[in-house]
Amino acid sequence: MSLQRTPQSRVFVELVPWADRGRENNAVSGGEALPGLRRPGPTAQAQSATREVHVSGTAEVSASPDRAQVAVLVSSTKEAEAEAKKSVCRRLDYITQSLRQQGLQAENVTVTKDFRRVENAYHMEAEVCITFTEFGKMQNICNFLVEKLDSSVVISQPQFYHTPGSVENLRCQACLVAVENAWRKAQEVCNLVGQTLGKPLLIKEEETKEWEGQIDDLQSSRLSSSLTVQQKIKSATIHAASKVFITFEVKGKEKKRKNL
Repeated sequence: MSLQRTPQSRVFVELVPWADRGRENNAVSGGEALPGLRRPGPTAQAQSATREVHVSGTAEVSASPDRAQVAVLVSSTKEAEAEAKKSVCRRLDYITQSLRQQGLQAENVTVTKDFRRVENAYHMEAEVCITFTEFGKMQNICNFLVEKLDSSVVISQPQFYHTPGSVENLRCQACLVAVENAWRKAQEVCNLVGQTLGKPLLIKEEETKEWEGQIDDLQSSRLSSSLTVQQKIKSATIHAASKVFITFEVKGKEKKRKNL
């Protein structure tokens, strides 16, 4: 009589969480499931996932021009060469001296001269380019020169502009204000639902743009010569806008500990 061989059995071992360490020595034979043995499922993973709040923030900032340039043109046409030069240099010296008395630095004043023959006479021109950082002082100096000098001196309309880097600084400021607005919004949302706002997980600038002047000023800007000083400043004002998207972590409301 021959003995029957017992079928071979495979043993599977499964790692369980620390709370079920008492069962970790149990084995499963032939694919049977042990009673009370649980595998961490999607529900447990969902409970440990980070809770988030997604908000957007926008901001718009503006900056007026910080520089203005005025050109003063002095000219004279004489039959004699010396007389043409003398006429221009006399008024040119008076202009540069007046600028120094008004406290303007030498690096903000540029003088160029041009001397040429015109038919049977000599013509000389001198141009003084003045850069101003104080617009009130600019108006006072221009008014003074108009009063003291004759009609042979021509003073141009001021040209307002921004220094290099000011536009980039304005873009940066718009982005920072937009981030601050988004943070305030997320803070209020968390307070409303009884939660605590955590750290930012993602900060993304979605849109940025800048433009000069106001949209309704486009028609008047075509007639720039007829604009007042304040209108010119408004027309040269730069605006920047930014839109950001931020994801914040959301924490549970912290409970206050009672003093024992």
